[in-house]
Order: sequence, then C-alpha cells, then structure tokens
Amino acid sequence: MNLRPSPPLPWVVRRRRRVRWIQRLLFITGTVLLGYVGITLLDARAYQAFAKHSLETEIQSLKVTDPNQVRPPVNPGEVLGRIDIPRLGMSFAVLQGTSWRTLRLGAGHVQGTPLPGEPGNSGIAGHRDTFFRDLRKIREHDEIQLQTATALLHYEVDWTKVVQPDDVSVLAPSSDSALTLVTCYPFYFVGPASQRFIVHAHRV
Repeated sequence: MNLRPSPPLPWVVRRRRRVRWIQRLLFITGTVLLGYVGITLLDARAYQAFAKHSLETEIQSLKVTDPNQVRPPVNPGEVLGRIDIPRLGMSFAVLQGTSWRTLRLGAGHVQGTPLPGEPGNSGIAGHRDTFFRDLRKIREHDEIQLQTATALLHYEVDWTKVVQPDDVSVLAPSSDSALTLVTCYPFYFVGPASQRFIVHAHRV
C-alpha cells in the first residue's frame, strides 16, 4: 500500500507562495519604517544638541560685544530660542516657522504671531509624539522658561484646553506678553489627530 502523501493541489501551492511573499513584503516594509523613524529621531536629537550649543554661543557672543545689541531677524528654520519646563524636565530648541522640516527638528514659532518677549500672544507649535509629548502632564501655575539670545523670559501657565483644529481664537492678539503652546490631540492617537491641545501662559 502506498502511504506517501499526495502532492498539494496547484491552487494550494500558489496560495502558500502568495502568503510567503506577503509576509516578506510586510517584514521589509516594517523594517524600512522602523529604520526611518530611528534615523529621524537621531537626526532630531543631534540637531537639538547643535541648536542649543549654537544658542549658547550666540548668548556669550552678545555678552562680550554689546549686551544691549538688538538681535538681527531670525530667518525661517533658524534657532529662535530654547524652552525649558523645569517641573516636567522638558528642554527643546525653538526654531522660526512651522514647516514640516522645522517641526521635525524642534518646536516652531508660529509666523504672524509676536516674537517671544514682545507685547502680544506668541504661538509655539510642536509635534505631540516628539518634543511636546510631555505637555499632557503640564498643570496650571507651572513655570515655562524661554531663553532667547538676548533675554531669559519667564511664563506661568494659566490654563490648558482641547479645541478643534480650526479654532484660531487661542492665538488671538493680547495686550500683554503671553505664550501659547499648540500640539495635536489625543497624544496617543494613531494617525492624524482630530483636535489640538493648547497651553496658555502669561509672562511674569
């Protein structure tokens, strides 16, 4: 009696091959995506170190030459300052503008709003999954420090709230010097977030 198993049917063979190819494709895609994310994060971290060093160098240079010197305008993509939130241990460079590349490397000053320290409401935007991740833990009365090349500014958090993406009232002009941080919400949502998380603070 012949006990050898019969060969699989042709359609079964084709299905197995197709499954193997799909598995390989998914593995390669996953590897490429993880590699891209890793390289992006390393690039951002390296740029943050460079940006902070560049800011400190400019601060020292202005102290040596002329403490009262007015800083020249900051072009899009250039380092504007550094934000520190001591209670949360947050520290990151702020760049001018909110282009895709700018927000990949740091937080970005919303063009059209006053520069930090000037009268009015300065807007700073950042990604919820990188530099602004820990904003979810911020509280009323927390201190926010913003170091520019010419001054160290201190702010105190007034409130936080969640708004719709088209609600631009959070960046409305102010007679006082204020700071508004904007990021996407929910923080752990996969895909494009449907809302915005807002932190508003006043200068002290």
